[in-house]
Amino acid sequence: MAKRIEVSGLNAYYGGFLAVEDVSMTIEPRSVTAFIGPSGCGKSTFLRTLNRMHEVIPGARVDGKVMLDDQDLYGDKVDPVAVRRVVGMVFQRPNPFPTMSIYDNVAAGLKLNGVKGKSELDGIVETSLKGANLWNEVKDRLAKPGAGLSGGQQQRLCIARAIAVQPQVLLMDEPCSALDPISTLAIEDLIAQLKSQYTIVIVTHNMQQAARVSDRTAFFNIAGTGKPGKLIELDDTSRIFTNPSEKATEDYITGRFG
Repeated sequence: MAKRIEVSGLNAYYGGFLAVEDVSMTIEPRSVTAFIGPSGCGKSTFLRTLNRMHEVIPGARVDGKVMLDDQDLYGDKVDPVAVRRVVGMVFQRPNPFPTMSIYDNVAAGLKLNGVKGKSELDGIVETSLKGANLWNEVKDRLAKPGAGLSGGQQQRLCIARAIAVQPQVLLMDEPCSALDPISTLAIEDLIAQLKSQYTIVIVTHNMQQAARVSDRTAFFNIAGTGKPGKLIELDDTSRIFTNPSEKATEDYITGRFG
């Protein structure tokens, strides 16, 4: 199910402003890749190019190539909506649909994709909530509003919603930044479990989190205000945090800037 992502020569623009310049990298399947770097260096922008969410912003565009195994996600005949079915996303702040029940939050994408049978929906909703380590907490109140859950539970509900449509890649944009330490630990444990099935990419400002959850880490940096973000290096997480190749990476990790 999990797919390899090959990025080559990618540039991301907001109108005429080049926000991310010339990024090339390989993201391995069934692993966690973390993006770290100072604010404004393009981590989240680059993440959104991996499922074509970047171009939802008026005036935003991308050039370069993003390959999901052998498919070019920016090919002429590729439907961006179809891309987002196979490359799911979890955002910084939990965003369950506020008027929907817990059950309907998880089932929303399934219904959009034409799944209508109640028994099939029931089965996938249960499997997805179990996959997000939330089933035991909510199984007796599936008809209650998703917005009534705690912040950590809402984020796991959003993860359940994302995995219900069986994506091949899961993107996470600072999924723990709005959560308390206990909820953060629950999400990190969940990421460790999910990587056996998915290709996971996570943006985080928390370097300890990157060290805990990821197999590989990419460090992004920016030369100054108004300059584009660039990928400085990508390597095994243990190497990035103990013996990085670039001085800028070492300076960031040791707290000299950022």
